[in-house]
Amino acid sequence: MTSRIPFYLLISLLIIVGLGMSIYRHDVYGVPWTAGQKHQVWEVEARVEFDAKGEPVKVSLATPDTQQGFTLINENTSSPGYGFALVNTENGRRAEWTKREAYGQQILYFKNQMLVDENAKVPTEPPLGEVTPVALDGPLKTAAEAMLDQARSRSADNATLARELIKQFNDKDSQNAALITKEMSKGDAIVAILSLEGVHARVVGALQLEDGRRRQSIIPMVEIWDNTAWQLFNIETGAQGSPDNLLLWNEKGTPLLEVMGGSNSQVSFSIISQDISPQQATNEKIQAESLLNFSIHSLPIEEQAMFKTIMLVPIGALIVVLLRVLVGLKTSGTFMPVLIAVAFVQTQLVPGIVGFLLIVGTGLVIRSYLSRLNLLLVARISAVIITVIMIISVFTVVAFKIGLVEGLSITFFPMIILSWTIERMSILWEEEGAKEVIVQGGGSLLTAVLVYLAMTNELVRHVTFNFIGIQLVILALILMLGNYTGYRLSELKRFKPLVKD
Repeated sequence: MTSRIPFYLLISLLIIVGLGMSIYRHDVYGVPWTAGQKHQVWEVEARVEFDAKGEPVKVSLATPDTQQGFTLINENTSSPGYGFALVNTENGRRAEWTKREAYGQQILYFKNQMLVDENAKVPTEPPLGEVTPVALDGPLKTAAEAMLDQARSRSADNATLARELIKQFNDKDSQNAALITKEMSKGDAIVAILSLEGVHARVVGALQLEDGRRRQSIIPMVEIWDNTAWQLFNIETGAQGSPDNLLLWNEKGTPLLEVMGGSNSQVSFSIISQDISPQQATNEKIQAESLLNFSIHSLPIEEQAMFKTIMLVPIGALIVVLLRVLVGLKTSGTFMPVLIAVAFVQTQLVPGIVGFLLIVGTGLVIRSYLSRLNLLLVARISAVIITVIMIISVFTVVAFKIGLVEGLSITFFPMIILSWTIERMSILWEEEGAKEVIVQGGGSLLTAVLVYLAMTNELVRHVTFNFIGIQLVILALILMLGNYTGYRLSELKRFKPLVKD
């Protein structure tokens, strides 16, 4: 006797791989399990202004990348007459505009879209090399050392050291802080003092994301390295950590904006929020991350729409197997109801049922005449196909003439399948009688309706299209049902007298 262990191993493998792929897409790429959810996207536009002097112009703007809580999905510029490029440097990504000659006031726009993504994670990049202490002379050095001594005595590590320094800079009565901030900004002063202690620190630029904000400026903040990760501090409040909806625009501590060939440069930001569907979010994220370009979502929209229907066919196959194996429902053909259900998706249910009954009913009448001619099978089937095409054409024209727009969708029915259905039912009528034709035809129609209801369910359409691993789970279920050899529900009536006895 053949061992069933390999079969059960195959079933288990299909289920594990299918569920694993689906869970991976949910956890890593944020694809929701249910339809109808929305994802938030922040659209941030940087407006760069400067006065050109008639010289060659080169403008460099720091730009954000995917970071904790946000995935970069799109970026573009509006800068007529300028050359543009996104450059990856050792100190982060920068947008660069260039022009041979420019005069007067210049305005450049840079826009990007950040998808709110709690699964977005970037590897921690530790600082390279040792800290070079910032050179401070005279009174500045004395004030810095005094502030450092006080902060050192009240701290336990790099993070608390930075926090204590920020407290001193926010103390209005601190003469040392007032002296230093006359020569440099608060953020640069904190970084300079931390460098005396050998602590890696940098000033970063952040944006507080608020819907509808215009002309917003970068918020300077300080990041320090605590030997395991970068810790963010608000230099105005001393708060540690990143609050909600805070986007680090200038992450590497490099200058936000550099302009060569211009003066009076400034940059401001406008922010709006919008909600997009899970499919849009998935498409954008996959396009932004080339790792998963091997996906249905990477195909053109036309092909995606085709696969959205194809991916529903296994659901129909599963329903047919359930009804035939467990229920014992008789159908005309094995998977003809699935194809009819696909046609119902295009025609809608009621017009589809009416069209199906008209075509099959008329086809059976014509097929009964062809049977009297004693034609060969190939010729008879070919004649039935031509007849079905003529029937569809006549019904479509009549529907159009009388104003029934729904009747035009009857052309979506699979003509070859209908022809074989008519042929099978005709033979069945001759061999088993009209009752068996009604039983199998009714079973086929009922199955097609149930498959149609499953195919048009939003949750089913969402899961089958966005989680390809579900197809493996469906395959495993069908293989398991194929191993069933017990009684069907329809057989209970046949064995009911035995129960009474």
